[in-house]
Amino acid sequence: MTRNRRRLVAWLLAGVVLAVVLTLYDADRTGVSDPKAAPSATPSAALPGTATPAPTATPSPSATPSPAAPPGSGDPSPAPSPTACTSPGACGYPDANSTGPRIALERHDTGNMSVKKDGTVIKGWDIRGSLDVYANDVTVIDSRITSTNWWGINLRPGFSGLKVLHTTITAVPGKGPDNGGVNYAVSNMGGSSIEVGWCDISVFGNALSMGQGDLHDNYVHDLVAFRNQGGEWQHTDAVISGGGNKGRLTVRHNTLLNATPVDKGATAAVGLFADTGVVSSVLVEDNWLAGGAYALYGGGPGATGIRVTGNVFSTQYHPASGAYGPVTAWNAGGAGNVWKDNRMSDGRPVEPAP
Repeated sequence: MTRNRRRLVAWLLAGVVLAVVLTLYDADRTGVSDPKAAPSATPSAALPGTATPAPTATPSPSATPSPAAPPGSGDPSPAPSPTACTSPGACGYPDANSTGPRIALERHDTGNMSVKKDGTVIKGWDIRGSLDVYANDVTVIDSRITSTNWWGINLRPGFSGLKVLHTTITAVPGKGPDNGGVNYAVSNMGGSSIEVGWCDISVFGNALSMGQGDLHDNYVHDLVAFRNQGGEWQHTDAVISGGGNKGRLTVRHNTLLNATPVDKGATAAVGLFADTGVVSSVLVEDNWLAGGAYALYGGGPGATGIRVTGNVFSTQYHPASGAYGPVTAWNAGGAGNVWKDNRMSDGRPVEPAP
C-alpha cells in the first residue's frame, strides 16, 4: 500500500516538472512574455524595410488633454502654398506706407505752373496745381501734387533728365478738363528716359504714360473712371505705353492696380500698345499687377525685346487677375521676348495663351 502511494506521488511530481518544462519551452519559442513585465531597455532592431513604431507614452495625470476637433471637421486644412501672396504690402510690394513724401510739406497754390530753369529742385511742396516742365534735369522730391489739369507732371518734348521721387500725385475727381476727368499723373513727351520712384499715385485715368523711363517702387491705385470729351468711357491704365519708343521702358517692383469696371473703361495694369509704332525694349519685372480687362497687354504682333519676369498677378479684383485673364497680345515669337517665372497671387503659374 505504501509502495503504491509513493509511486503515485512520484508520477504526480514528474507530471508537474514536465508541465513546467513545456511551458518554458513554448514561451521561449514564441517570444511571448508576461504582459505585466517591464519592456526591455534596448529595443529590438527592426527588420529591413519595416518601420519601428514609437512606444506609446502614458499621459501624466496632470497633463491637459488637447480639445477634440468639432464633429464633422475632418482633417486639418493643408497649409497655404509658400508661394501665395495675400496683399502687396504683406508680400514686400509698395503701398501707402512705403511711398509718398517723407518730410513735412509747405503749401504752394501754384496753379498750372511751368518750370523753365534747368536743374530746378522742388522739395517739400504741397502743390495745388500741376507742373509743366520745359527744362532739363528737374527733380521733384518729397512733395505732393493735387491737380485739376490734364496731368500732374508733364515733361515737354526736347527736354530730359526729369526725376519724380517720394511724391504723392493725385487729382480732384470731376474737376479735370477732360469732361471732368484727369488723364496723366506723369507724362513723358520728351525723347529720353525719366525716373519715377517711390511715388503714391491715384485718380488719373492713365497714371504713368511714357514710351521710355524707369518706373520703380511706385504705388498706383484708385484710378477714377470718367467719360471723356467724346462721351466715351476713358480707357484706364496704371502704366501705358503707345509704342514707337526709342529708349527703354523699365517697370520694376511697382504695385499697379486698376479696379475700374470693364464697362467703365478698364484696360490694364500695364498696357503696352502699338498705337504710335512698334513696342520694343520693355522690362516688366517683379511687379504686383491687378485689374483691367487684362492685367497686362504684351505689345501685340511685331513687339520685340519684351521681358516679363517674376511678376505676381493678383486675384484681388478678378479670379483671373484681369476681368478676361492675366495677359493678352503676347508675341511669343518676337526676337528677345521672354516670359518667365510669372505667377498668380495664389501661387499658380501664369502662361500666355498660344
